[in-house]
Amino acid sequence: MKILHKIDITRNRTSFIGFILLSAFLTIAIFAPFIAPHDPWEPGYPFLRPSLDHPFGTNDIGQDIFSELVYSARISLFVGFFAAFISMVIGTLIGLISGFFRGMVDEILMGLTDIFLLIPGLPLMIILAAYLSPSIWNIIFVIGILWWTSTARVVRSRVLQVREMPFIEAAKALGANEIYIVFRHVLPNTLHVIFAKFVLAVAGAMLTEASLSFLGLGDPLQKSWGMMLNYAFSRGGFINGYWWWYLPPGLCISLAVLGFVLIGFGLEERERERVKTSEL
Repeated sequence: MKILHKIDITRNRTSFIGFILLSAFLTIAIFAPFIAPHDPWEPGYPFLRPSLDHPFGTNDIGQDIFSELVYSARISLFVGFFAAFISMVIGTLIGLISGFFRGMVDEILMGLTDIFLLIPGLPLMIILAAYLSPSIWNIIFVIGILWWTSTARVVRSRVLQVREMPFIEAAKALGANEIYIVFRHVLPNTLHVIFAKFVLAVAGAMLTEASLSFLGLGDPLQKSWGMMLNYAFSRGGFINGYWWWYLPPGLCISLAVLGFVLIGFGLEERERERVKTSEL
């Protein structure tokens, strides 16, 4: 009992830390106009070191880096949430249909999923992002349509368990429509798995957006943490040692992703314990 108690406290503490990190970045993104001390697009004196007026210094055209960080949180989180939402919808629908109807439908959908799994994801995203015009919506589209495979397989595994439960058999015996059963009975019993995958998908989408933007495939008209790193690299920030230019966006990306990952791992651990308890 003492061992189980310690494990539970550690898990809750980990999820709580992730929740605090996520809440902090969401607060910054929502209240950016009230937090940022300067207009992030306004030029000024370039390459100023951190000071009271510019806490994180200025970039090559004199824009306040702290204000850039605050406003960039909006785009980075927006891309992460929206791209993850698209991938969750696609993966959930494929997993539900494949796991519940089985047979030829299952073979076709899982075959399609295996094909997407075999394709190197990041190189394909780079090719698609380079082919499409630079846009936040294009990045969201590229990430969304290529990030659903793991969700589809996890949801399918859960649906295979749920479809054999007694209440599903009872619904079929009462003559309930299969589509009704899927969305009224099966889907609610997979939401905890979907939510855990969604949280982790947001972290992956944010990293992917930062990678694409760092490679110069992001939207130059929008400020994101990845674009800040791109400008710092392409305009001599790394070579000249302007650490206040490239270090803050890198730390923001790391901490935001860490927050999502901690929450996601906590949810997945809780689900594993719930499954073990139900099996006993």
